[in-house]
Amino acid sequence: MRLIFPVLTLSRGGAQRMLAELANRLSSTGHDVVVLMPAGGTVEYEMFCQVIHSPAATLTEHDFPYGDVIVSNYYTTVLAAQRASEQGKGIHVRLALCYEPTFLPDNNQSFASYSITRNLMVLSRWQQEIVRINHGIKGRIVPVGVNGDFHNMHLRGVPGRSLVVSAILRKPEGGFSGHREQEYLLQELNTVKELHPEVQIYLITPPGEYADSPALKAILADSRYQTRTPSNDIELCYHYNESDIFVSSSTFDTGSLPGLEAMRCGAALATVYSGGNLEYGVHGHNCLMSYRFENRLAQDIVTLIRDKELRERLAVKGESDSRRFTWERSMKIFQGELFDIVAKQGGV
Repeated sequence: MRLIFPVLTLSRGGAQRMLAELANRLSSTGHDVVVLMPAGGTVEYEMFCQVIHSPAATLTEHDFPYGDVIVSNYYTTVLAAQRASEQGKGIHVRLALCYEPTFLPDNNQSFASYSITRNLMVLSRWQQEIVRINHGIKGRIVPVGVNGDFHNMHLRGVPGRSLVVSAILRKPEGGFSGHREQEYLLQELNTVKELHPEVQIYLITPPGEYADSPALKAILADSRYQTRTPSNDIELCYHYNESDIFVSSSTFDTGSLPGLEAMRCGAALATVYSGGNLEYGVHGHNCLMSYRFENRLAQDIVTLIRDKELRERLAVKGESDSRRFTWERSMKIFQGELFDIVAKQGGV
C-alpha cells in the first residue's frame, strides 16, 4: 500500500517516536510510505522513508500526494487529511496519539475533530473508552513499543555508587506540558532530597528544549539536580541505566512511553496513574503507582530508596513485563488494522 502520514514535527518525544517507528517499519516491510510535513518541520529521528515538505507552514489538502491510506494524527492534521481523502487521495484513518481536548489549548477544535472520521486508532484501553464515551467511536488499539536500543546495561550495584533517582523534564512554555505535573514532580523530588540528601537526582531533558527554554534553564540551575540532555537513543538508554529509580508524574498520557523504556533498562518505576500506563504498570507488581489525589509520589520514591529488596524485585519484574512491548509488534497490529479498514471500504 501507499501510505501518507501528515506530520507536524518529528522532534524528540513519545508521539513523534511512534510515528517515526511505524513509518520506518512499514517502509521496510515493503509499503510505499510518505511523510508529509509543513515547511520548516523538524526531523530529529532518522527516517528511512520518503519525507516531503509543503511550501507553506500549514498543510492543506492540495499538499497531499495520492495514496491508498492517509494516516492523520494530531487534531490539526485531521481536517486537511479528510479533505484530501474526499479528493480521492486515500482512505482517511486517524491514529490518535493523545486525547487533546482534555489537556491542550483550543479544545473546542480538537473535540470537534473526532467527528471527522470514524476510522480511528488509539494507544490504550483507557483512551479507547474516553473516545467511545465522548464521541461514540470505538477506536482500534495499537499499543506503544520500545526500541531495541533500550536494554539493561547492568551498571547498578557498583560499591560506593550513589543511588540515582531520575525523571524527564520538558519545556513548560507553550502550554503543552501541564499534564506532566512538573511543579508537583519537583516538589516531590525536593522532599526526597531533604529526607535523603545522599541520593542523586537527575533531570533528563531534550537538548533542543533546554536551549530554547529560560524556565528549564532556571530550574536546572538548582544545585539539587544534575542535568542530562541526551541527543539520541544511545545516550537516553545510558541515562535510564544510570537510574535506580525512574519517576513519572504525568496525570494524562495515552501511552506514557518513558516509564516503559525505563523499565526495559532495569530501573524501578515510581509513577502517578496517567491512564495509558495501566497497559504495562501494576502497583506492587512491577512498579509503585499512585493516584494524584493521594499525594504519595515522594513517599513511594522514599519507600524504594529504603527497601532495596522491593526496589530490585519491582525492577526485575518491570524489565521482564516490558519485553512484550516492541515496535515490531505495534507495526504488525497497525498494519493488520489498516488492511481490515481498507478491505471493508473497498480499497486496495
